[in-house]
Amino acid sequence: MTLPRVRVTRYVTPLREGGSLPGIVEGDDLGTYVCKFRGAGQGLRVLVAEVIVAGLARALDVPTPDQVELDLDPQIARYEADEEVQDLLNASSGSNLGIDFLPGSFGYDASYQPDPELAGRVLWLDALTANVDRSWRNPNLLVWGGTMQAIDHGASLYFHHSWPGGPGSPERFAAQPFDISEHVLREHADQAALQDKELARRLDDDVLRAVTGDVPDGWLEPVHGADDPAAVRARYVAFLRARLDGGRGWLPA
Repeated sequence: MTLPRVRVTRYVTPLREGGSLPGIVEGDDLGTYVCKFRGAGQGLRVLVAEVIVAGLARALDVPTPDQVELDLDPQIARYEADEEVQDLLNASSGSNLGIDFLPGSFGYDASYQPDPELAGRVLWLDALTANVDRSWRNPNLLVWGGTMQAIDHGASLYFHHSWPGGPGSPERFAAQPFDISEHVLREHADQAALQDKELARRLDDDVLRAVTGDVPDGWLEPVHGADDPAAVRARYVAFLRARLDGGRGWLPA
């Protein structure tokens, strides 16, 4: 399976809440998307994490916006007055990540009471993937149509940032504890633990291969010991499999 491919027809406006300067764009399918740009400073691995973790979220019944692969023509930059945005568009020619824009959604805050089981699934997913970016300072949760949506997974799967220097250790990732002290949903740790066996059962090898298969080949940069996209995908599967099959030192308590 691959992400649907959509051509960007118009750059609408930047979103300046984050350091990567994502932007709202329109596509030739008449959709509106939040574009995460390949030319942003964090690099392609952030886009890879976004796709893989969103796929895992869907397998766990955690609502998250749909994704597409956005084809960006740098000629669009000619019509943008902001030089910073111009530079980003020019650096992001070709394949980028599009996340469905949810009109009418609003940011998560303490006034919203999430479904406890859903909150537990989100916390479990973040612990599995080592997502360090879901605190009260930056919840990365939206409420849309009365349902909580998990967004912005780029800070997950930190292990892949070390791959250019070596293959890394799946066993080390498997044993790495997850700190929930600042997690926005930490009060639902009991729900994460109660659902642990069922959630882990859902993520069999077929699911892991499917979610890594959603990542476009061009985003999977060759690294030491993994020279082609298939080998890089297999490495992601190995790290996630090790965390699922190892002890539960990472499970929120």
